Amino acid sequence: MNSTIETILNRKSQRVYADRIITDEEKELIIRCAMRAPTAGNMMLYSILEVADQKKKERLVVTCDNQPFIAKAPFVLIFLADMQRWYDYYNISGVPELCSKNSREFEQPAEADFMLASCDALIAAQTAVIAAESLGVGSCYIGDIMENYEIHREMFDPPDLVFPVTMLCFGHMTEHGRNLSITPRFPEKSIYSKDSYQRLNAEDFEEMFSERAKSLIKSGNFLGEAENVGQHFYLKKTGSDFFAEMRRSVKVALNAWKGKS
Repeated sequence: MNSTIETILNRKSQRVYADRIITDEEKELIIRCAMRAPTAGNMMLYSILEVADQKKKERLVVTCDNQPFIAKAPFVLIFLADMQRWYDYYNISGVPELCSKNSREFEQPAEADFMLASCDALIAAQTAVIAAESLGVGSCYIGDIMENYEIHREMFDPPDLVFPVTMLCFGHMTEHGRNLSITPRFPEKSIYSKDSYQRLNAEDFEEMFSERAKSLIKSGNFLGEAENVGQHFYLKKTGSDFFAEMRRSVKVALNAWKGKS
């Protein structure tokens, strides 16, 4: 195996960081690599925002579901889906006037633009993760930045056509972090298929979740109301309060994106 494959296969989330700064050179390399990520039509429909203000980091601990390690991360980046930059440029370039002159509609951003810009932002984020990992800098994704739209908008002042898709905390790995076991994934055949989508049946799901079921039973971490693994994950994730807030927040953001705020 080459070093890139090893880096990808051995990567794990790091929530504890060594007492060591991330140098300006390391930061610049991580951002430069992120900006080499694949992007739709080379439009780079994303922006990267560093959270350097310690008070803002501490507030993010609370707004992102009470995760204290956010405040301790030496390097925090928010990746934003961003159509504002292009629409500002279109307006400066006289595109609305061009469309009017030629009896064409000046198209406004819609759901597809939101999805495409989100993809661009996430691809850049994951490229940053792999670049950091290769430097011995660990990371952890914070999807909760999509929650509390109004609070995060107040904190970072993004316009309507900019939305925080994900946040990454970076820090040099501790010895303990380097030696953490990788988190198991589902069997490949549960995820990968050829030519047509494969819907899973009860037997497939039993095989897919067998290892997680054993782990939950062994640890005694089943949520009180849950009688099986499916119920546990619904209560913990999909049906949880934080998922409900995320849905609400993204809906508000999407309405603003479409000019309905």
